[in-house]
Amino acid sequence: MAAGGSYSIVEYFGGDDGYRCGYCKHENGNFSHGMWSHTMTVQDYQDLIDRGWRRSGKYVYKPIMNKTCCPQYTIRCHALNFHPSKTHKKTLKRVNKFLSKGEMPVERCDEGHEGEPMNSVHEEDVRPPPEDPLKIDHGEIQDITTSLDTESSNSTPREDAAPASAEKTSNVTAKPGKGADPNRPLCRKAKDIRKEKRLQKEQLKQQETVSYSPSPAPSKSSSNQPKSLEEFITEYLPNDPLHRLEFKRFLCDSPLEAETAPDGPDVGYGSFHQQYWLDGRIVAVGVLDILPSCVSSVYLYYHPDFSSLSLGTYSALREIAFTRQLQKQSPKLAYYYLGFYVHSCPKMRYKGQYRPSDLLCPETYAWVSIERCISRLEISAYSRLNENAQAGDALALKDLGRALVLHRRTVMPYAAYARKRKGSNDEKEVEQYASLVGQSCVERILLYRA
Repeated sequence: MAAGGSYSIVEYFGGDDGYRCGYCKHENGNFSHGMWSHTMTVQDYQDLIDRGWRRSGKYVYKPIMNKTCCPQYTIRCHALNFHPSKTHKKTLKRVNKFLSKGEMPVERCDEGHEGEPMNSVHEEDVRPPPEDPLKIDHGEIQDITTSLDTESSNSTPREDAAPASAEKTSNVTAKPGKGADPNRPLCRKAKDIRKEKRLQKEQLKQQETVSYSPSPAPSKSSSNQPKSLEEFITEYLPNDPLHRLEFKRFLCDSPLEAETAPDGPDVGYGSFHQQYWLDGRIVAVGVLDILPSCVSSVYLYYHPDFSSLSLGTYSALREIAFTRQLQKQSPKLAYYYLGFYVHSCPKMRYKGQYRPSDLLCPETYAWVSIERCISRLEISAYSRLNENAQAGDALALKDLGRALVLHRRTVMPYAAYARKRKGSNDEKEVEQYASLVGQSCVERILLYRA
């Protein structure tokens, strides 16, 4: 129950039937448990995603890891310790170059690494429950089929100049020379010339000041320290850039109940639209869930005219910076959740580049550093991950009778409901649901019973 006295209310669907996999395209290889969330508190959803659940709209699902064709592991990034990779820095530089000079990349730099397709993986045949006990308008749910969770930028940089062809030079006869001209300066290596030009550019840029910085960059205490993410985000932006990128954030409709807490962030908890405005024109929208311990990226969609800027990667870096900003207001809010990591699908491995990061063990629900997981996943798509053979699920179901149910608008423990409904044959289904959400959640979330 939330601080304001509200409950999470769900209807459980099970997960016996296979569906088409959005990763490997297997016609019926995707298996997941699902439930419809009529309403959900942010703490309950935080606890659910820490047990491998994830929402798409009001549908909350959990892959059956040892059965589904492409196991999906919950991944989280340690936002405070995050440092951008070489590829991330190139993406930031590319966007800032466009903002400052208007230079749009000719081709998409992350072609072939699109990111997680929305709604194609888990809920193709899912329908809202036929009877809605709370009279919730399911027509408000938007099915965005063109959206991306977060996109990869795993590109290989092009060389500035290609080497000359051997065919063109093989028949050239060298002419006798007269030796070096003493009146001309000595020849210099191309490497030295490039280095000098780079230093000149740096000196010019040091004279310019950055005008737009949504998140103030912390000053470096030592020149030997690496630049922070915030510094890379604002690097190379001049006083008066050609294009101006602004951000607007609004609460949006979702099953999550908006909440505020004395020790929480100023914006509160809930689901938000983060809008990206370029010169007064909206070019991208990210959907974020701000939860007690993390910022969870739900999906992003953007205008196709700007796909060459790798906005998926850029938005993820912005969201990590936003998480770092929120952590200053709420110390326990320290993680950025990227959804699912699918090692068996090469185009989904890009999420592992946001490091340091952890994967969730599907059996013990303990977090394991991704570096320790890769070797196991190379051997088998499904792995326990937790190396401690004695470890178990700390929140495993212990007492089914304490599970809360909502029956005829009355809240009661399952034990009381079972006594009322003598001869009811739903115990197996309720027990499956309870084991998946865990003892802690099962005593707070209301399971609707018709």
